[in-house]
Amino acid sequence: MAYMTDRKRANGWGSAKSGTMHHWSMTVSSVALVILVPLFIFTFGSILGSSYEEVTAYYSRPFPAIVAALTILVGFKHFNSGFQTLIEDYVHGPMEKVLIIGMTCLSYGAAATGIFAIARLAL
Repeated sequence: MAYMTDRKRANGWGSAKSGTMHHWSMTVSSVALVILVPLFIFTFGSILGSSYEEVTAYYSRPFPAIVAALTILVGFKHFNSGFQTLIEDYVHGPMEKVLIIGMTCLSYGAAATGIFAIARLAL
């Protein structure tokens, strides 16, 4: 008969020491997206359906280009953090690390592609 204390039973099930920081990061990026997404919709919506020359001229102005770049950057950062939480909760073993690395590469690559496209339009 094995007698285990509460502490011994809970050993290894404790905090990973990063949950509060992750939650705070998700909260900050959510608030940023609440501000950025409507700005992006209004700036992008006003130029939607225009010719390439008009879009290039519009995004060569700083405000629409900065709003679009920040929306892409913060959106993909928020997506990556949320998907990482989903993987950590539901996938275990070596596949967990593979999926986290793959999703991080994919989201940073997509963000870099979006920022590059905005820079090409703006410059």
